[in-house]
Amino acid sequence: MLQTVWVSSPGSWASQESNSHCQGKKRCWKCRFVRTIIQHPCRRHAPKRSRKERMLRKIQICLCFCFVSGILYEISLLSSCVFSYLPMAQHYLTPEQVLNLGKSIIFLETTERLEPPPLVSCSVESAARIYQDRPIILFMRGLTNETALDMNTSYAAFSLLSSMKNVFLFPLQMETVFQETPLLQWYNQVVPEQEKNWVHVSSDASRLALIWKYGGIYMDTDVISIRPIPQRSFLAAQKSRFSSNGIFGFPARHKFIWDCMENFVLKYNGNIWGNQGPFLMTRMLKTLCNLTDFQGTEDHSCQNISFLNPQRFYPIPYPAWSRYYQVWDKSPSFNHSYALHLWNFMNRNRKVVVAGSNTLAEKLYKTYCPSTYEDLIQNAKHRNLPGPED
Repeated sequence: MLQTVWVSSPGSWASQESNSHCQGKKRCWKCRFVRTIIQHPCRRHAPKRSRKERMLRKIQICLCFCFVSGILYEISLLSSCVFSYLPMAQHYLTPEQVLNLGKSIIFLETTERLEPPPLVSCSVESAARIYQDRPIILFMRGLTNETALDMNTSYAAFSLLSSMKNVFLFPLQMETVFQETPLLQWYNQVVPEQEKNWVHVSSDASRLALIWKYGGIYMDTDVISIRPIPQRSFLAAQKSRFSSNGIFGFPARHKFIWDCMENFVLKYNGNIWGNQGPFLMTRMLKTLCNLTDFQGTEDHSCQNISFLNPQRFYPIPYPAWSRYYQVWDKSPSFNHSYALHLWNFMNRNRKVVVAGSNTLAEKLYKTYCPSTYEDLIQNAKHRNLPGPED
């Protein structure tokens, strides 16, 4: 039986106790093996070891090497399993396994589309680059467990995002997400086909449930990350005395998020856009805090919840959203910002980033999501290639 021995010095009680087991008998190989482990002779004229002792010493070194190699191999497997995930691979991690790692950055796609547009891809990529030690998860309503997607898929954005070690693509299964929350009863009663703003309402509900269950940060898919957010419990001010729900972060099981879910059901009105989103966050924050106007770039705090200055995420307010798609004489530095919300909901004319346009949005793509930008350039080249008829 293997025993752990506290070694102090050569000739200590450990070696003496080991020798006592062999008294009156010939020196057995077990005694020599123990002595080999716990004795470290350092005399200049120490006698040469026998052939068998040298062999045992070599075996000991080999066993130690194999043991350490095994540990390193297990660590490498764990790292590969967590950060080299390919969507819908035969053996993939479940959403719970990734979310339970903690500190996830969560994105939601509540439409049925399977090809994320460039802005969505840029949002996810920028987060993956800024938060390299955190899982970045994109939940997609159109994705199912039967959807076969791999690195050779025709969906370019999947190949791009899958190449990032900390990006995970999962199906959004709302009934599962709403389990053990006040939102499950609402979800079982609501009729999506009769909802005017179902895409937005279902997203508002899903983000609350996911952050309450697992904690982390939620971001809209039109938010480009530019530096890490230091706060753990925070809401983002869209303007003074008004909170956004496009980006927020809390630890798991936070009471504020639970209260928001209860209010979501109690005062549900799907016909009013934002009633379950920014208006919900604002009215719940007002029950805790006496909101005041922001002065300068300072943040506010109430009940251990940081209410972050509009400069952190909304330095360009929504009435001026189109400025992201304009050419600036001098681009802003955004030194006081953690991320930038590009107001895609306001972009009804569907302005896009065009390679070579020199717009502010193009510069943001180049800096914070270079892979998406490179893909944008390649797609533009393919579209401009002459066809067979030409």
